[in-house]
Amino acid sequence: MRVGLFATCLGDTLFPDAVKATALLLTRLGHELVFPPDQTCCGQMHVNTGYQREPVPLVRRFAEQFGDPSIDAVVMPSGSCAGCVRHQHGLVAERYGDAALRAGVASVEGKTYELSEFLVDVAGTVDVGAYFPHRVTYHPTCHSLRMVRVGEKPLRLLRAVEGIDLVELPEADACCGFGGTFAVKNAATSSAMLADKIGNVTSTGAAVCTAGDSSCLMHIGGGLSRIRSGTRTLHLAEILAATRTAPHTLTEATR
Repeated sequence: MRVGLFATCLGDTLFPDAVKATALLLTRLGHELVFPPDQTCCGQMHVNTGYQREPVPLVRRFAEQFGDPSIDAVVMPSGSCAGCVRHQHGLVAERYGDAALRAGVASVEGKTYELSEFLVDVAGTVDVGAYFPHRVTYHPTCHSLRMVRVGEKPLRLLRAVEGIDLVELPEADACCGFGGTFAVKNAATSSAMLADKIGNVTSTGAAVCTAGDSSCLMHIGGGLSRIRSGTRTLHLAEILAATRTAPHTLTEATR
């Protein structure tokens, strides 16, 4: 399958390892990877903050970069960005775009997937040949759970990983408190939500907290680091890309 990889702006600027792991995993599974070099942000932060006209150029660029009919699927290591493309691009195009933009959005939104749903639903793969001999707990991010509705797909992939000790996260479906600009505009509430999430993560004794969104992992990871918990965060793609011949090595502090 010919797969277009969307890096996301957060992956490009702060978490490139998650993007590299996604590319490695998809290539290892036999997919032909396409990486449009002029891709940028999906525009989610603009829409979520109420600026729906401003991301029109970003929505147009996404449709132009990934609208090539030879691209069978567009995959991204982010439930929130996948949700934006599938649910918000159409809204922006309908309200502030032209006929060409609406057509472009329609051509790409139906073939856009978050990584886990692509692997399970489209590629029909659960066991990706991963090896990760560490205790792991999984945080289902809000957008992946409630907007993209990935359900149990990330957990199914994790359960198939060789050597993993997967432990359930208490109150897993509770928000971590990030929410993009919510964490800035409502810092006290966000911090209280984060404290609850960190308490639940540390109660599992996991070496790693994983999720499908780098944004939430950034928020959770910051909190875990500040209390010197010894637990680190790692994107789902990085766990799935690890193998016996190319293992992911954790630091001594997190083993």
